[in-house]
Amino acid sequence: MPTPRRPQHPGWRRAVVRKDTPTIVDQPINLQDDIRYLGRILGEVIAQQEGPEVFDLVESARRQAFSIAGGTEDMASLVEMFRDIDPDRAEPVIRAFSHFALMANLAEDLHDEQDRLDHQYSGAPAPDSTLEATWAKFRDARVTPERLAEELPRTLVAPVLTAHPTETRRRTVFDAQKHIAAAMRRRHRLLSLPDNAATRRDLGAIEADIRRRLTVLWQTALIRVARPRIEDEIEVGLRYYKLSLLEEIPRINLAVLARLREAVGREVPPHAIIRPGSWIGGDHDGNPYVTARTLEYATSRAAHTVLQRYCSELHRLEHELSVSDRMSEVSVDLYALAERGKNDVPSRVDEPYRRAIHGMRGRMLSTIAHLIGPEAVEGEWHRAHAPYGSAEEFEADLAVVDASLRASRDDIIADDRLARLRAAVHSFGFHLYSMDIRQNSESYEDVLAEIFSVARVTEDYRGLSEEEKIDLLVRELETPRPLVPTGYAGYGEVTERELGIFRQAAAAVERFGPEAVPHCIISMAESVSDILEPMVLLKEVGLIAADGQRPTGTVDVIPLFETIEDLGAGAAILEKLWRLPLYREYLRQRGDVQEVMLGYSDSNKDGGYFAANWALYSGEMDLVRVCREQGLRLRLFHGRGGTVGRGGGPSYEAILAQPHGAVAGSVRITEQGEIISAKYGSRDTARWNLEALVSATLEASVLNINDLEDPQRAYEVMSWLSEASQRKYAALAHEDPGFIQYFTESTPLQEIGALNIGSRPSSRKQTETLADLRAIPWVLSWSQSRVMLPGWFGVGSALHQWVEAGENPEERVAELRALNESWPFFNSVLSNMAQVMSKAEMELARLYADLIGDAEVASRIYRTIREEYDLTLEMFGQVTGRDRLLEDNPALARSVRARYPYLLPLNIIQVELLRRYRAGDQRDSVASGIQLTMNGLATALRNSG
Repeated sequence: MPTPRRPQHPGWRRAVVRKDTPTIVDQPINLQDDIRYLGRILGEVIAQQEGPEVFDLVESARRQAFSIAGGTEDMASLVEMFRDIDPDRAEPVIRAFSHFALMANLAEDLHDEQDRLDHQYSGAPAPDSTLEATWAKFRDARVTPERLAEELPRTLVAPVLTAHPTETRRRTVFDAQKHIAAAMRRRHRLLSLPDNAATRRDLGAIEADIRRRLTVLWQTALIRVARPRIEDEIEVGLRYYKLSLLEEIPRINLAVLARLREAVGREVPPHAIIRPGSWIGGDHDGNPYVTARTLEYATSRAAHTVLQRYCSELHRLEHELSVSDRMSEVSVDLYALAERGKNDVPSRVDEPYRRAIHGMRGRMLSTIAHLIGPEAVEGEWHRAHAPYGSAEEFEADLAVVDASLRASRDDIIADDRLARLRAAVHSFGFHLYSMDIRQNSESYEDVLAEIFSVARVTEDYRGLSEEEKIDLLVRELETPRPLVPTGYAGYGEVTERELGIFRQAAAAVERFGPEAVPHCIISMAESVSDILEPMVLLKEVGLIAADGQRPTGTVDVIPLFETIEDLGAGAAILEKLWRLPLYREYLRQRGDVQEVMLGYSDSNKDGGYFAANWALYSGEMDLVRVCREQGLRLRLFHGRGGTVGRGGGPSYEAILAQPHGAVAGSVRITEQGEIISAKYGSRDTARWNLEALVSATLEASVLNINDLEDPQRAYEVMSWLSEASQRKYAALAHEDPGFIQYFTESTPLQEIGALNIGSRPSSRKQTETLADLRAIPWVLSWSQSRVMLPGWFGVGSALHQWVEAGENPEERVAELRALNESWPFFNSVLSNMAQVMSKAEMELARLYADLIGDAEVASRIYRTIREEYDLTLEMFGQVTGRDRLLEDNPALARSVRARYPYLLPLNIIQVELLRRYRAGDQRDSVASGIQLTMNGLATALRNSG
């Protein structure tokens, strides 16, 4: 039977919908067709809801924006249209273009989805970032199945969801978008059918459904009334598990395992490659709202979510496995499991599988009652069953069912729902995700200073030298004596909160197993003592047990190197740490794995785009080297944000661009803000993105991808470029006395805090230097003003200076071009930069510069930025040989062109409202209008923070 093919885009037909009846004409549907279709319905909703005057204003703005985008009109006409506009009159225009952008995003996602499916069903070779392509590469490279089977137990891919405040869409908006996308998929299917009365009727019903959804969306407030609580963020994070991750993570883990078993021709021990993590509720670095209570809420809600999933799957399995022992042989162990099931319904007397699974479901419900609380379970019948003591105990019962089915040649049954359920248990345990607790080193030092003072260990811990601190900390880790007296509550608020979080982490481990809280991260780690300090707190709550110089524990202690200086010093800090017998022994009992987290955001803010990227790469090479010398296995945790300025960009390419040996079978990576919904908002997108992570991790671990002809020369060139770009960046961001004024006055930085898009405060204190500012509002502000400075500034000057420093500039350009073509690192840096620059708009940036009170500062710094932008464009073209930024990425180029006209009115209205607000017009309508424009721009730009 031939493989069924999905209709290709040229086979779709476009519906021309008139006021009477939709009719179908034989024309291909493309992205612009769908954008126009949704835009027409939205326009009709606006006209119906707001009246002709508002509709005419929106349409006039839309036409002018498209004319500007097409080059037939300049920006001044649109600026004049909205000059001195009444904020109440501007508000529906802002909402209109925000929704236009949202619908353009939706249509684009649908066509990207269809393109991937078309490729899949076309018979063409599997594209990069898919597992099929990875297996093909292994075959071509003659990688043996045994080599892969050997690598599997060490392989880990951990997407770690965080709550960083860059997702501006409310859940209500997200739900409406999901429903409209489903309706559009139905519409596409109908357009491939013959034109008849039934088809036209159903098309009309779909349009009515979309119109209804858009009407509700139009009447829904886009801005939250109140800032979300951490509990809200936890629930949003869990929502993606229900939408996609609970289903797709086990499927991919199972698929990899099945492929290996098939290749090696024997049983391969079960192993879950993808094991997710979370920071939401445990990341208390700079967030005073994270407490023991939020950590308890996060861990118990996660456990409840996955345990409920197991109950649902057992219920389905119980209905499906109607196998009779009159028709099939059943193992002795299965009969024993059935007897313990306590299911004496006469109709099931010959159905041992159903009776066994019935009992397992009773035990799982009893487990929920035991771990979460009796109120979490309806009914009473589960009380007759003992709760499971661990996920391993539950998996042992599932293994009995599996073995009995396979013994009676029912592998086809065992390989379906039962196999996915077993894979889920290996993936999620009873905890769902591994929770990280994170705090900065200064806070840990403050807490220990108070504890040591109260315990009379030392009155001035902060005043000790580094060596004295290390000696004291090691002594404390060698002795089981507690530092905190039982019941003592005389510490300050901060210390009590920190101790409460650690105690709750220990309680979560006791309830849900050691994988519930297996990581403790130290932000801004700058010394050995910074890494030892939280170990003392872990020992205090029992997560590390002291036994002289042989401590044991279940938590990895992970330094986070963030600034360029710290990234350079990271390897030396770890070498000194490993010389401590106590710590080296702790690593040994943790499997000789040293995890290190790398910070992308602060290094970028510290030294600029190129210098940060090279500091990360060279820092990783140093870490690889020292780990290899010490016989340790390195696991890197990449703290990437959504934007390129915070380490964002395509995950597949980013992982392959790591230095050789830096992946070594395992990658942990943060997924932040709006990127979470883009990647995991549906099962299809989750599957593609998870596959990309697994494919890249396997390829980077097994294949020799970074095979430079002359590595030393390449590193010298990058070091030169890094220093030059950092000098250019520092001259502006750190040395120009007007830069902070330019940044704070030409961007909506101060207004971001009112946007209610996250629980975390947007800054540590009043912004006087870049160090005072969090990386997220730093990037978000520049994206709002369309400068996108963190993703490119300094690169053009560095490239130009290096080329001109040689005797033969043409040869130097050729050398850079060769590196771009052969080295994934350099290619990735330039490709990601091009994506950022394609969203920058210097003419709009000039309008924002006009907001600055000091005209000389505004003119001087804008000129510096504009000249660097133009130079970077020129040098990008020379090095890559491309005439346009996105010449190699037509899909993204199309995306940028499609949304550009919807961004223009939002930016121009934002500038006008900011000007008025800062001139003293403090009306609520002005403030809310600014917030609405920020929301709309973040939605349209997609990866904005």
